[in-house]
Amino acid sequence: MPAPSTAPRAFTLSDFDFELPELLIAQHPAPQRSSSRLLDGRASPPTDRIFRELPGLLAPGDLLVFNDTRVLKARLFGEKASGGRLELLIERVLADGEVVAHMKVSKKPLPGATIHMAGGAARGGFDATLLSRWPDAHGPLFRFRLHGPAGETPWELMERHGHLPLPPYIARQQNAGHDPDAAEDAERYQTVFARAPGAVAAPTAALHFDETVLAQLAERGVERASVTLHVGAGTFQPVKSENLAEHQMHSEWYEIPLATLAALERCRQRGARVVAVGTTTVRTLESWAQSGQTSGDTRIFITPGFAFQVVDLLLTNFHLPKSTLMMLVSAFAGYEHIMQLYRHAVDQRYRFFSYGDAMLLERRRP
Repeated sequence: MPAPSTAPRAFTLSDFDFELPELLIAQHPAPQRSSSRLLDGRASPPTDRIFRELPGLLAPGDLLVFNDTRVLKARLFGEKASGGRLELLIERVLADGEVVAHMKVSKKPLPGATIHMAGGAARGGFDATLLSRWPDAHGPLFRFRLHGPAGETPWELMERHGHLPLPPYIARQQNAGHDPDAAEDAERYQTVFARAPGAVAAPTAALHFDETVLAQLAERGVERASVTLHVGAGTFQPVKSENLAEHQMHSEWYEIPLATLAALERCRQRGARVVAVGTTTVRTLESWAQSGQTSGDTRIFITPGFAFQVVDLLLTNFHLPKSTLMMLVSAFAGYEHIMQLYRHAVDQRYRFFSYGDAMLLERRRP
């Protein structure tokens, strides 16, 4: 009789699918940041909590690591010289007034074309010149030069004319003829400690923190540190291949300051735990652990079988079916455990995605 196989399971895209009622997709934030629900998924069965209980779940000496990126007003509307409407989502700001952007338009203009943004320069907006595809002739993004009045920078132009790029599953952004972001989003789709502008999506697990919870964590002796990862629109791109090895992960820029490296070392020396707030923080810390680089672009793709080197606990929201983030949390806490937690979350009507509820996970040890 042959011995049972000890080979690791080969996962496919379908393994990360689950039924999610549309009514559980949060369209608005909770009334208060810390009033969201928190599924304590460190053990089985999980425990239903409220987010403001988090300080009592951590120990003195633990280190919370946040992503301090700030979401840009990166969604801009304009039209071609012919009058055809288009939409830009600025992914990255380069030098000399140049940006890299996604372009949504029925017929793409040719390089050299002038685009009139926010009404164009003649009507209080500004113009842009399409330069090329990026990073090459077959790249999925486009490179533009923005021509702001009186030398306004791309940052200033986005702040004056742009909109927060809410995720595609927030249906109210699709209302034609209306601003895609509401007044509440200007505050609630940013973390209270957002500092470094550059993201097109919020690090959503950190949206639950308010000043009261942060003060309670400090009183408990939980240390804080930060990293920066500018979340790109690729975070919403679907995985199209059943074979996960064929998926091309999007690139995002990250940086880890020296003060955070020192905090990580102190945490290890005292035998405490590193608590990552959000999957973007996990990707940043584990990219550094793999490469030794404290800044740069990362395409790290974390799937079951990944060997984590830094993070012990993970605070995260509930993710899209078949997404790379479902794969990451399954790698972190164990596939079967994650699927059990998601079934519980659906049964108990937790709110999902960016404005949804949170979950606390512990790293599965071999």
